[in-house]
Order: sequence, then structure tokens, then C-alpha cells
Amino acid sequence: MQLHELKPTAARKSPKRVGRGGKRGKTSGKGHKGQKARAGNSTRPEMREIIKKLPKLRGHGVNRARTVNAERELPIVVNVSVLESLESGTTVTPKVLVTAGIIATKAKRAPKVKILGNGNLTKKINVEDCQVSQSAKEKIQSAGGSVK
Repeated sequence: MQLHELKPTAARKSPKRVGRGGKRGKTSGKGHKGQKARAGNSTRPEMREIIKKLPKLRGHGVNRARTVNAERELPIVVNVSVLESLESGTTVTPKVLVTAGIIATKAKRAPKVKILGNGNLTKKINVEDCQVSQSAKEKIQSAGGSVK
């Protein structure tokens, strides 16, 4: 393909210009008299007047970035009772939990994980690269495991 062979996909069509006199006749497509028939008219939508009367939402003003943080990545919660299904002596990391099918990936990466102390643990397990609650830490260490 060369430059002289290019063709536009859509026809060049400028919008109809209303209210310029001439072909449209009488009011030239503007209806009758009034504010909306005048040139340069741009009335605000009614909804904006209603919104202006409402109080501002808390946390959505000046400090929105500090108060409403949608981008913050919350950890996925895993209980100690779920780790009971793993073999004794394994090192638990987010990647290991993904391959075991306990948690799912987030954006094709292993997500942050927090281990909570709900349930019992009898197997020796080493935990790395995970947030661990105090009760979960005690249960893992009492079973002979370690937390890094």
C-alpha cells in the first residue's frame, strides 16, 4: 500500500450548523424566542444545581488519596487449619500455596498472604514471605515449625 492508495473509511461530514439564518427559514432551527434561542447559550444541567446543594462526601475531598485508597492490595486470608492439608516439613510461601491450589493468583502473580490462627495444626511447617497473626505464630511454633 502506498500513500496515493489510501482512502478514508468514513466520509467527511460536518454537522449541521443551526441558527445561522438562510436555508432553514424563520427561526432557523432554533425554535422560538428565549434564552435557548440565543447565540452562545450553554445552560447548566438541572442535576448540577441539585448536586451543589448536597454536602460533600467525607473522605472524598482534599485528602481523598489518604482516606480512600482503592489501590491498596489487601492480603488473602489463610487459616492454620488449611495448612494442615500440606505435608510435614514443607516451606509455606505464597507460590507454594498457589501451586497447592489453596489460593488463586492475582494478575498472574502470587498475592500477599496473611495466615490466621483459626483451627489446629499438628504438622511441622516453616512459613516465609507471609504475614502471620500472633495466634497463628504460636500454633505454628508449638507444632515445631518456624516463622520468618
